[in-house]
Amino acid sequence: MALAINNENFETLVKGDKLVVIDFWATWCGPCRSIAPIVEEVAAEFEGKAVVGKCDTDESGDIAMQFGIMNIPTLVFLKNGEIVDRHVGVIKKEELVAKINQHI
Repeated sequence: MALAINNENFETLVKGDKLVVIDFWATWCGPCRSIAPIVEEVAAEFEGKAVVGKCDTDESGDIAMQFGIMNIPTLVFLKNGEIVDRHVGVIKKEELVAKINQHI
C-alpha cells in the first residue's frame, strides 16, 4: 500500500537511502484517480526496495510547492533526497515499473 506522505513524515522519508516515488494528486483530479490503482500495485510490488507514496496537494500544498508541482498527477522520483526523475500525467504500469527499476 502506498504511504500517505504529509508534513509529518516527509523529511524522514526523503532522507532515507531508498528510492522514494511521490505521487502528487488530489481527490478531485480524474487522471489522479485513474492511476491510483497502478500506484498501489507498484507500491506493493516494490515494498522493501523502494518507498512509494501519495501526497495530497490540497492537504500538503507546501510539499507540492517545494517540488514546483504545477499539474497533477505528477510523479517525482527521489534518491538520497535529490530528484532523479519526474513524470507529469497518466502513466502506464509498465512505464512506472521501468522508471523505478532504472533508479533502484
